[in-house]
Amino acid sequence: MRENGFRAEEIDTTKPHPARIYDYLLGGKDNYEVDRQAGEQLIAAAPEARIGVRANRAFLRRAVRHVVGTGVRQILDIGTGLPTSPNVHETALEVAPDIRVAYVDNDPIVHTHAGALLSAAGTTGIVLADLRDPRAILDHPDVHAVIDFDEPVALLLVAVIHFLADADKPEEIIATLRDALAPGSHLILSHATGDFADRSGAAAVYSKATASMNLRTRTEIERFFDGFELIDPGVAQVPFWRPDTPPPPRSEEIGFYGGVARKLT
Repeated sequence: MRENGFRAEEIDTTKPHPARIYDYLLGGKDNYEVDRQAGEQLIAAAPEARIGVRANRAFLRRAVRHVVGTGVRQILDIGTGLPTSPNVHETALEVAPDIRVAYVDNDPIVHTHAGALLSAAGTTGIVLADLRDPRAILDHPDVHAVIDFDEPVALLLVAVIHFLADADKPEEIIATLRDALAPGSHLILSHATGDFADRSGAAAVYSKATASMNLRTRTEIERFFDGFELIDPGVAQVPFWRPDTPPPPRSEEIGFYGGVARKLT
């Protein structure tokens, strides 16, 4: 049977998937033995990995609260991953009750699990699509059922762009998404880096997964915000982006940058 362009037999549980590895590192249960093995290999190669993904999730929550606090009421979360609570819509609802969220991921298993997020009011939706085809996301009827692109949108690209190789032209992908957004929209983006330690071993773990990891420098990551205006403190290690609690131990080692920016025109 085919659903949203994928057949059930196309769900590959023989290779680790980034969303399920991430879920394992967060302490979730929606993962397979192959994902758990990859997660442990990742921790062996980068001992701060578990701390890092949790710090990245905390950054996501702070960034969402900030953007919703500015008045944005629509969120397009691409590469959402498995719905480990508290998720984006739960965080946004802490600030405002009239939030609409469209989740997008390319893993059919994520699509199945995230179906539980759908509300009877139709204020959340889950779409099976790939970031490598941004036009298909922007044109998807289920995205349009939730998102009005004539109004400001918070675009979330959290821990997903590093799964795009340079050959995928990530800057062009982000530009396509950016150009579809109304003024007043925001970009929330985080990305893995090797700036603080040699993490080639961690990246190698993903060479056996369904998507490779491409570590980039701060300068390279800042280019993804072209056409947006970064808000203070700019692109920073995720524990140090507007922290509301003391950063966790070993935060200086965490290989994730994050930033939030606003589209002015």
